[in-house]
Amino acid sequence: MTNQPIHKDVGELMYDRAADLFPLCRSITGNGVRETLAYIKEILPDLTIHEVPSGTQAFDWQVPDEWNIADAYIADEAGNRLIDFRQSNLHVVGYSEPVDQWMTREELDGHLHSLPEQPDAIPYITSYYQRRWGFCLTHNQRQALPDGRYHVVIRSTLAPGALSYGELILPGREPAEVLLSTYICHPSLANNELSGPVVTTALVEWLQQQTDRRYTYRIVFVPETIGSIVYLSRNLDAMRRNTVAGFVVTCIGDDRAYSYLESRTADTLSDRVVKHAMSNVAPDHLTYSFLTRGSDERQYCSPGVDLPVVAVMRSKFGEYPEYHTSLDDMSLISPAGLRGGYEVMRQCLDILDRNFIYEATTPCEPQLGKRGLFPTLGTRANNTLGRDTLNVLAYADGQHDILSVAEQIGIPAQRCAEIAEELASHDLLRQVTEKSSVETTEPALALVSAQR
Repeated sequence: MTNQPIHKDVGELMYDRAADLFPLCRSITGNGVRETLAYIKEILPDLTIHEVPSGTQAFDWQVPDEWNIADAYIADEAGNRLIDFRQSNLHVVGYSEPVDQWMTREELDGHLHSLPEQPDAIPYITSYYQRRWGFCLTHNQRQALPDGRYHVVIRSTLAPGALSYGELILPGREPAEVLLSTYICHPSLANNELSGPVVTTALVEWLQQQTDRRYTYRIVFVPETIGSIVYLSRNLDAMRRNTVAGFVVTCIGDDRAYSYLESRTADTLSDRVVKHAMSNVAPDHLTYSFLTRGSDERQYCSPGVDLPVVAVMRSKFGEYPEYHTSLDDMSLISPAGLRGGYEVMRQCLDILDRNFIYEATTPCEPQLGKRGLFPTLGTRANNTLGRDTLNVLAYADGQHDILSVAEQIGIPAQRCAEIAEELASHDLLRQVTEKSSVETTEPALALVSAQR
């Protein structure tokens, strides 16, 4: 792939898309998910949308009944809506059963959720697998509710339906695959929800512009946890056979930090690529152990699945104060923050695409000067020129990939790849042919191991 620069407006474009999607009430099933996927499909027409019926078994799980909500409120005796779903779709506990009844303030309190430590924030609460109902509100709102009787209404449905997810396969020269996974199941949360889908969508647009992709790309937009479990239950054999690297893209739109969460083994090709890319973009980035996992990397890296998948983020989920509250709004993300997350991921994919193993074709150093690759005038200054080229040649032993060489000689992997490609064009290096991932007994693990 060519190392094309970021379009100058990609940050603003992603931010605008997030703003479009922000009002939708998403959950792990339902029309909010379908509307989100339909929006993405307008941008990526080749996206295939799948519907998996309620009750479908997926390993130890079943697809739950579908949940949709039309309206919800808590009103006082005069009919004034004190808590209103139309003002924030976070006001209702996700998957709440329908309710329409009058109750006292004391009776109501057992169905209320607030955060005393964040009195101006509405918490995000769900109850997917146990029937209940509830409202979320700021702690200040909760304390302001006087004694009296309240009309409590949730107009929702819980009935057999389907779980929706989107999938897009971009073929490359090789059958070996890179996985991009992001989730589409949270309501109005900007960084925790929408940054992942909009950055992933922009990455797909960039990938589609690359006319000579090395790898095949498997891109999935799934409801978190149950969606990745369902997806794996349908595609695990192919993914185990072909996946050489994978990334969960989440919480990638703020301006505060860069971070990544390791795979379960912490030594996959994905780990190596992200560490290198982040070291170039953000030397002070944070690395989190798999012990602090929390998104779909839990499923992709689980025993019996064992895919080489990491999570790539700006501020990590669960680590920033606005996480899972109404404070995670459009002011928390920015065009610059989204652009930075996009750039890290784009670098990861570009490094992967060019991460070949090379070996030198001639004993000793070749004469670079006659090929225009080294200064022909011997001066103190010129002796330092071409040092990177000589170093790439010195470590091109047929055993180490571009990432390893770049780390050894202390230059960015993209620069190392450029030098190797230039040397190969002069027949001074040749690519070592690796055994295809589809020919091995444990394919993905074998290819990843070969590239360490």
